[in-house]
Amino acid sequence: MRIGELARRSGVSERSLRYYETQGLLRSERTPGGHREFGDWAVDRVVRIQTLYAAGLNSRTIGRLLPCMRDADGRPGEIATPELVHRLAAERERINRLITDLLRSRDVLDEVIDTATDPL
Repeated sequence: MRIGELARRSGVSERSLRYYETQGLLRSERTPGGHREFGDWAVDRVVRIQTLYAAGLNSRTIGRLLPCMRDADGRPGEIATPELVHRLAAERERINRLITDLLRSRDVLDEVIDTATDPL
């Protein structure tokens, strides 16, 4: 499929797809006319990249992680290095801290709302 089709199927802009390619996160073949061609596997890869970005990972970390994961094309992933596992565990802990902070903020807001809506 061409880049426009991949953009439609994945819900990601063509510009983002080109960026992923320059970062080594996504690969394409070129037609004789120079157009990018992607396999059906690329939709799952793009969704996975988006999920990792949403988790707060940067492109460099994602680039290290993607080869360790299996894509829909069934190609085996490489074994994660201890350094990568450590980095991912640190990212997970960072996300857990953010969740804790958000829950605490929500609790404070709940108290303020309850106090503001309590009849005197």
